[in-house]
Amino acid sequence: MDPFVYNAAPGRVVFGHGTMAQVGAEMERLGLKRALVLTTPQQDADGRKLAELLGEKCVGTYAKATMHTPLAITEEAMQLAKTLNIDCTVALGGGSTTGLGKAIAYRTDLPQIVIPTTYAGSEMTDILGETKEGIKTTVRSPKILPEVVIYDVDLTLGLPTSLSATSGMNAIAHAVEAVYARDRNPVISLMSVEGIRALASALPVIVKNPQDKTARSDALYGAWLCGVALGAISMSLHHKLCHVFGGSFDLPHAETHTVVLPHATAFNEEAVPDLLAPVARALGTQKAGQGLFDLAQKLGAPIRLADIGMKADGLDRAADIATQSPYWNPRPFRRENIRKVMQDAFDGVRPG
Repeated sequence: MDPFVYNAAPGRVVFGHGTMAQVGAEMERLGLKRALVLTTPQQDADGRKLAELLGEKCVGTYAKATMHTPLAITEEAMQLAKTLNIDCTVALGGGSTTGLGKAIAYRTDLPQIVIPTTYAGSEMTDILGETKEGIKTTVRSPKILPEVVIYDVDLTLGLPTSLSATSGMNAIAHAVEAVYARDRNPVISLMSVEGIRALASALPVIVKNPQDKTARSDALYGAWLCGVALGAISMSLHHKLCHVFGGSFDLPHAETHTVVLPHATAFNEEAVPDLLAPVARALGTQKAGQGLFDLAQKLGAPIRLADIGMKADGLDRAADIATQSPYWNPRPFRRENIRKVMQDAFDGVRPG
């Protein structure tokens, strides 16, 4: 066994069906009385229902959470939080809403309760990605990690199959990077492979039958494991490329992860095939990169950057940005390597 360091992140997880009803009790357990409910514009009605559920424990709602956590939105929400004199946030939604709650917590150290409605997994990490002037950067801090995460399987039953597929692939991306991370450890590797297995098994069932509660439960379980994995390790090439495409080109978050993942994985698979072999087995294939590409196709998810808003004339700039401040990666790379990976993702070429 190679030497390793394992840090267990603190936090409370409540998992099951109908568990959103426990949010008030979780506030009481923490001694909290003045919550600001956060959602996206698309989930405003759901946020208002949550506010009604909380009653006097909710002092306001903010329904402008936005993809990639732009600084302007955070500053507006911060002003409202100050005006309302809140003592916590309750984020209901996917990665955009969770990100806003994290941004507020990073600046105020206020407690967070997160109720995920997708498979993003970011609720289990101490990582905040923010966008300012077209550049997305990340920061880590104990203040960013939510105090309570409430997983309610029932909230995912209405998640469209297209978003189920891409947010699930996004979660898988967290775990794939965890197995070859510089600071990987055997505990997180086990959780990562199990998370990938659970999602890879559940997502095809969900696409065929969105109301399958067993598959929905398995997918949310997998997303939780993948989120824990990302929260315990440092990110590499895949996340760097996605941060560039999202922050600088405003590509949709989950879709970008879905398209880029097979290609970044295949690139690293040439250098660390032993580390990615368990991922391939979890996918039921010989090669991890190819298995991820085939899974995305099977789910009807996008496989080309060209289909999710990327322009061919932006690839050179994207490669420049990605290599200006690169993340550590198990396979060293140069600009021409990254440009090739980006081109393959743009064209939707099956790895290998």
